Amino acid sequence: MKTFLFPGQGSQAKGMGGTLFDEFKALTDKADKILGYSIKELCLDDPRKELNQTQFTQTALYVVNALSYFKKIKASSAKPDFAAGHSLGEFNALLAAECFDFETGLMLVKKRGELMSRATGGGMAAIINATKEEIETILAENKLTTVFLANYNAPSQIVISGLKDEIGKAQSFFQKGNMQYIPLNTSGAFHSKYMQSSKEEFCTYLKNFKFADLQIPVISNVSARPYQNADVINNLSNQITSSVKWTESIQYLMARGNMEFEEIGDGRVLTNLVQKIQEETPKSSKKVREALPDKEVEARPQRQDVKKDQPAAVEVNKSERAQPLTSEEKVKAWNEKYPIGTRVKSLIKKDDNLETRTKAVVLFGHRAAVYLKGYNGYFDLDEITAV
Repeated sequence: MKTFLFPGQGSQAKGMGGTLFDEFKALTDKADKILGYSIKELCLDDPRKELNQTQFTQTALYVVNALSYFKKIKASSAKPDFAAGHSLGEFNALLAAECFDFETGLMLVKKRGELMSRATGGGMAAIINATKEEIETILAENKLTTVFLANYNAPSQIVISGLKDEIGKAQSFFQKGNMQYIPLNTSGAFHSKYMQSSKEEFCTYLKNFKFADLQIPVISNVSARPYQNADVINNLSNQITSSVKWTESIQYLMARGNMEFEEIGDGRVLTNLVQKIQEETPKSSKKVREALPDKEVEARPQRQDVKKDQPAAVEVNKSERAQPLTSEEKVKAWNEKYPIGTRVKSLIKKDDNLETRTKAVVLFGHRAAVYLKGYNGYFDLDEITAV
C-alpha cells in the first residue's frame, strides 16, 4: 500500500515549484487570477520577500503541492491508497481524494491564510528530545498556563504554541540536558485556542461550498483517523485550533500493514519526520490495527449474511463476560506500584539496561505504555517486567 504525504507551512523555500508552473500553465493562470498576483514569481523569485508570510506561504505551498501531485498522476496514473497532509497540506490530501477541485481548494487556502495571518501576539517553538509528558510537566511546574502542545511531529519533536511572552519564558526550561528549544517564525499561536476567531470565521466561509465524497481515505490531523464525508467542514475549521496529530497519523498508517510513504511537493520535511517516527515507534505499536477504537469498528460495513440464530453470535457474547484489563486499568496499576526510574527488563528485546523515564500512559487511545531510558522510546507494559 502507498500513502501520499503533502507538506505544510515550514517547508517553503525560494525556487520551489521549478518548471511546474510552465508545465501546468493553464492551472498557473487560474491561480494567478484567484490570487491577484503571479504565483510563479512568488515561488521562484520572491521579489517582495513575501514567501514566509502566512497568507502567501499557504497559497504557494498549496499550488506547488497540487502541481506536483498532478505531475505524479500524469506520469504514473496510479493513485495512492491513502493521503495525508501536515496542517495546510491536508487541503492537498483532500484535493487528491477529489473532495474539491484545484480552484476551490485554492480559494479555501487563500481565505485560511488571510485569517491566520491576522493573528498577533502569539508564538511557536519546536521542542526536541522531550516527550509529551515531559513537556506537559515542565509547563505545569513553571505555571506556563498559556502555552499548549500544537504539533506532534514525532515522538521526540513537538511544537508548542501560545502567547509570545510565555513562549519566550519557556526557552530556558527546555535547554537542559539534551533538550533543544527552536523558536519558529510565526506571528500567531497557530493550532491553539488563541485561533478561535479564525476558526469560527473559516467555518462560516466553508459553509458556502459543497464537498464531494472522498474517493480515497484521508487521515485527519484532528483525529488521526480517516475522514468521514460529513466531517469536512468540522475537520478543516477545527484544525486551526486543534493540535496536529502527525505522529499518531503516521503510526495509524504504519499499522495498516506494509505501507510505503511518498512525499509530494517540495523538499523532504515529511519524509524525514516519517523516518524519525518509524525509528522511535516500537514495532509492537504496529499491532494497533488489531485493537481499533470502538468508533472505528462500528463504522465498518456490517455483514448481511449472518443469521439471527447463528451460534457464533452467542459465543461472542459469552466471551465478553471475562475481559482482560483495559489499558487504563493497566496504566493505573503500574503507576501505583512502580515509580519513575524503575529498572525493567524487556520480554522481547535482549537489553537489561533499561529504566522508566515517565509514568505509564495510554497512547493512541488504547495502548498502555511507558517511556524507557536506554531505549529512548515507548514500550508496551505487556512487554516489560520490573527487576
